[in-house]
Amino acid sequence: MHLIDANVLITAKNQYYPIDRIPEFWSWLAHMGTVGAVKMPLEILEEITGGTDDLAEWLSDDDTYDALFLNEEVDAVHVQAVINQYAPDLNDAELIKVGRDPFLIAYALADPVHRCLVTVEASKPTCQRANRRIPDVCNDVGVQWCNSFQMLATLNFSTNWRASLGA
Repeated sequence: MHLIDANVLITAKNQYYPIDRIPEFWSWLAHMGTVGAVKMPLEILEEITGGTDDLAEWLSDDDTYDALFLNEEVDAVHVQAVINQYAPDLNDAELIKVGRDPFLIAYALADPVHRCLVTVEASKPTCQRANRRIPDVCNDVGVQWCNSFQMLATLNFSTNWRASLGA
């Protein structure tokens, strides 16, 4: 299962797959959610559905939301373990900067063999504390990660994806 960071959808919409121009991508993504290949935890879904743009509207659609929603509780022990990788003594301002990333990583940590976190962030090991990047924290806690294009290749995205289903 691929757990998608909000930045994956935001970047896809803004740079590669505008919702109104490449609807095949968005229907494929919802389908991948339905079959359990991609999911988003509540904390990450809320980052997008709280908006007012076409991405928030698309994700707020009941069928799309249900398809992508990872319906499980986060393990608080995993969240704390992830936060400790940023720094065990983050102050309030740093916690705000880190945002919801520790939750996403914690969901992946719940099943590191079968889950892969997807992000557009690039590794930058020199970053410290709240500036740490998702890939580097994932590496530290033993979580698989990839970028958007690696996920698309792994899941075999095509604008003609429905044909492979016989639809």
